[in-house]
Amino acid sequence: MPSAKSEIVLKFSELPQAKPLPDKKVEVELIDQNGIAFTAILNAKSWRKAEANAAGFEMWAGPISGKLGEGSQGLKIVDAGIQIFEKKPKTASEESVGEKT
Repeated sequence: MPSAKSEIVLKFSELPQAKPLPDKKVEVELIDQNGIAFTAILNAKSWRKAEANAAGFEMWAGPISGKLGEGSQGLKIVDAGIQIFEKKPKTASEESVGEKT
């Protein structure tokens, strides 16, 4: 059977709670729209940077991405990374482009 590479991206617009772990790591938990629980272990430095970016933006969104693995409760994101992006508010002309007449 051919092997495949599995990666996952979880998008969010609200920072999850982080639980400190040994070795300068933090653990975050997210639940998707289907009720599936995901646990990701992130570098504490990356988490602090993401928190600072989220606090600095009026509107933002971000993904946690990594390889999919099995956890004891739900699924695990292995070698996880996090990013925060600023969301620009839509102007009136951009909103009207999406509307159908």
